[in-house]
Amino acid sequence: MAVKAKQSNANFQSKIAIVQEIEDKLKNAKSVVFVNYQGLNTQEDADLRRKFREANVNYHVYKNNLVRIALNNLGITELDDQLNGTLSMAFSNADEVSAAKIIKEAKFKDKMAFQFGLIGNQVLSKDEVVRLATMPSKETLIAQLMGLINSGARGIATVINAVPRNLAMVINAANK
Repeated sequence: MAVKAKQSNANFQSKIAIVQEIEDKLKNAKSVVFVNYQGLNTQEDADLRRKFREANVNYHVYKNNLVRIALNNLGITELDDQLNGTLSMAFSNADEVSAAKIIKEAKFKDKMAFQFGLIGNQVLSKDEVVRLATMPSKETLIAQLMGLINSGARGIATVINAVPRNLAMVINAANK
């Protein structure tokens, strides 16, 4: 009887550690995408995990009940009814869009389905995760913004230079 109690206590302690691990990952991630991964074969899973590693995305499959406990500990209870089936979690640590983009662009994406997501404590619906996956990366957005700023400055410089040039042309035309 004592051996069974020790095993039960060890099992309980390991579950507490896993819940704490999930909570830490949820707190540190810029976004989390929950995906139904049913139908992936071993090779596809390995390819997906490699792409995630390259993009600084942590990909894990946890027991739904442990995820539910971790989310509840963080004050997120609206996902309780949705945590069922074959769910995996992709924790994006580099930026908000990496995990969703990798899944959307995967060659076997028909075997994976977005379920919902998180950005901070904000719950994202399936449609919002799909939109997140189509957003440009942070680097692309910064480049686009810099291009807009540069084109605005170029336009102002052109207008400022046009005034003296046009004045000179008017004076030359008047002198002829």
